[in-house]
Amino acid sequence: MTDRWALAPAEDGGVEIAPLGPDGLPSGPVRWVADAAEAVRERPEVARWVWRSTAEVYPRLLATGVRVERCYDIEDAETLLLGHEGRSGEPRSAAAALARLRHLPVPPDPPQRSAEPGSQSPLFEPQAVHVPLADLVEVYADQQRRHEATAHPQRMRLLTAAESAGMLVAAEMNRSGLPWSAEVHRRVLHELLGERYAGGGEPRRLAELADEVSAAFGRRVRPDLPADVIKAFAQAGIRIRSTRRWEIESLDHPAVKPLVEYKKLYRIWVAHGWSWLQDWVRDGRFRPEFLAGGTVTGRWVTNGGGALQIPKVIRRAVVADPGWRLVVADADQMEPRVLAAISRDPGLMEVAGREADLYQSVSDRAFSGDRDQAKLAVLGAVYGQTSGDGLKNLAALRRRFPRAVAYVDEAARAGEEGRLVRTWLGRTCPPAAGASEDAAEEAGIPTPEAQTESGDGSGPQEWVPGYASTNARARGRFARNFVVQGSAADWTLLLLAALRQACAGMAAELVFFQHDEVIVHCPEEEAATVVTAIREAAELAGRLTFGETPVRFPFTTAVVECYADAK
Repeated sequence: MTDRWALAPAEDGGVEIAPLGPDGLPSGPVRWVADAAEAVRERPEVARWVWRSTAEVYPRLLATGVRVERCYDIEDAETLLLGHEGRSGEPRSAAAALARLRHLPVPPDPPQRSAEPGSQSPLFEPQAVHVPLADLVEVYADQQRRHEATAHPQRMRLLTAAESAGMLVAAEMNRSGLPWSAEVHRRVLHELLGERYAGGGEPRRLAELADEVSAAFGRRVRPDLPADVIKAFAQAGIRIRSTRRWEIESLDHPAVKPLVEYKKLYRIWVAHGWSWLQDWVRDGRFRPEFLAGGTVTGRWVTNGGGALQIPKVIRRAVVADPGWRLVVADADQMEPRVLAAISRDPGLMEVAGREADLYQSVSDRAFSGDRDQAKLAVLGAVYGQTSGDGLKNLAALRRRFPRAVAYVDEAARAGEEGRLVRTWLGRTCPPAAGASEDAAEEAGIPTPEAQTESGDGSGPQEWVPGYASTNARARGRFARNFVVQGSAADWTLLLLAALRQACAGMAAELVFFQHDEVIVHCPEEEAATVVTAIREAAELAGRLTFGETPVRFPFTTAVVECYADAK
């Protein structure tokens, strides 16, 4: 009996399956089965199914009520291995991996499709190149050998397993959907935006604010057109470079207040207005398509729907089913805790193991009790904000926690020099030419849209498209951030895997995840058990990811009926 079986959809609509041996090759005959769900259901003893793509297979299994405990996603593993080998950006499909293995021309990956509201179809279209099971297993066996060739094989295998588990979680979340009250959503939109006008024009409140902006300038101005706003300010004797919120709010002009309000409401209308509600919410559920590992650091993204950017006011529409609750859990001060674990700095690990607030503990050690300065220093070390006061704060941090600062400093130097930089488990930062605007955003430099609407007090930060491939210092800044954020993403994957396992025998279901926040929807009587499961999953994930350290990974957890009440 083997605990691993390979499964590959056949061209005639059935599936091929075969048991696998320790070397990753078939240990028994390849069999044809008419239905994937039948194949899995008849083999409950299988601990791990090996297949080309979770997005291809698992949604179909879920549709028939079949749940898989563990899997190995060959194409996701290929992405991780290519990155580790310094080959980020090469085609990562199973067909491409097979061609490389056989020294044949490598086909490009199929294009990613656009999101379709309410769709539960795979990420890639069915026209993806078919790979028979025998060929697929050849790729899998080669990947096992490549894992052994990495710097830390055990860590790399754990990362691959965690990523595959994340794929299962994402597929289950896509099917479950986030509980959503269309009635509450419409009420919120009416409160904020007023009545809708026929023909799809701006709602009443936006029209009123646009009139106020125009009156302040003494002429007709379109507040939704940045060029028109910049021109209007210039004619008023005020020069601005952009219409970003932080820049506009610093001005002394009567148009500022209605303009800022307009921009805030306009974004809600466009991103989560009535059209969005009609497109994305069905039968009391919002079902975005979560994509595990969608960015270079391992953070998740969604393919349409804007699930990871739900404004707080719109969260009022996220309401648990009658008799059910939302368990909303936020990781506390995750980045500095991860930095403590990966740097093995004794002082920072000791601080991160206390029950007390981490930033307050750091401030007591290095900043005379000034918590704000301590927080700025720690985040400055992670995000590379090391000029001005940041340089002074970093110097104080370095004196108290030298190994922690040295760890991110070395990552920055490696990035500046074009060397590969890896997370604790082995996820690899792409070389300079492969860095993207998504990577820059994760490094702490927001996109233009985020700059416009964040209002986070971070101040002006210039957006430089493609910055990571043109500026050594920026590459270093990204690498500094990557080792922390990427290691945090690795930890959260193991957290999700452990939490998914804990909830397997319950009615509770994972319905939302972003970076450091997870939401479980469960019957009210299961809520206390879920809270405990989240805490235990965080502790287990910490041990699995980083080994035995004093570092704690606590969560702030709220049991609520409405998502907005958790903050």
